[in-house]
Amino acid sequence: EFQLVQSGGGLVQAGGSLRLSCTASGFTLDGYVVGWFRQAPGKEREWISCISSDEGTAYVSDSVQGRFTISTDNAKNTMYLQMNSLKPEDTAVYYCAAKNLPPGDMLLKLWALSNGLESDYWGQGTDVTVSS
Repeated sequence: EFQLVQSGGGLVQAGGSLRLSCTASGFTLDGYVVGWFRQAPGKEREWISCISSDEGTAYVSDSVQGRFTISTDNAKNTMYLQMNSLKPEDTAVYYCAAKNLPPGDMLLKLWALSNGLESDYWGQGTDVTVSS
C-alpha cells in the first residue's frame, strides 16, 4: 500500500521543541516535492513548509520562519519538520504531503500556496498542542 506514515507530535509547553517525521511506504520520495501543512480547529488548512526531494530550496511560511525547519533523508525515505520555539498558536493537526512534480521552484511554490491541492499522498495527521 502506498502511504505516508507520520510520527512525533504531542503536548509541549510554549518555547519547547518537537520533531515530526513522515515516512513514505510503498514508494520512494525521489521525484516528489514534499511539504508540511497544518489545520487548527475552526480554521482552513495552512501551508507550513515545502522542499523538493533532492533537497533543493526549502520554503517556509512567514508564520513559522526562523522557528521551523524542513528536511529530507532519502536513505530513510523520510521527511522531517523540526519545530522550535513553539507558541500556543502553533497548536493544530499537522499533515505531511507529497506530490510528483517536474523540477522547478515555481511549481513547488504553487503547490505549497494551494495548501497542497491535488497532492498524491497525505499523512494521517499528528496532533501538536502547545500549552501557554
